Amino acid sequence: MGNTIASVLLVVVLVYLVYRMLPAKGVASIKTPELQEKMATKKTAGIQFIDVREPGEYKSGHVPGFRNVPLGQIKNRLDELPKEAEVVLMCRSGARSMMAAKLLKKNGYQKIVNVSGGISQWTGKQVK
Repeated sequence: MGNTIASVLLVVVLVYLVYRMLPAKGVASIKTPELQEKMATKKTAGIQFIDVREPGEYKSGHVPGFRNVPLGQIKNRLDELPKEAEVVLMCRSGARSMMAAKLLKKNGYQKIVNVSGGISQWTGKQVK
């Protein structure tokens, strides 16, 4: 009986974690080479580049042009992100930025891009 309960709990936790990692409907996903191309075109006017890592992580190295709005603060700082603008989100691996993307989607944002692989896959210049 104890093993059955533990197995059911494990399955529930795994399903929940997989669900959290799935891309949200209406959220585009790009890899870091695509981000580098996007930034190289210089057609970035009006795009909001947001790094959702914690301040200490951000200070240790971030992509030029990205500003820091930690995931835990996004909900309270929505007024800083125009709803009509494209919002490109990045974190260390892409998981936290996907959570931020889902939150933005629930709040009416339409042009959301998540950088899968995050800064850990970034091979370009970093600002420290």
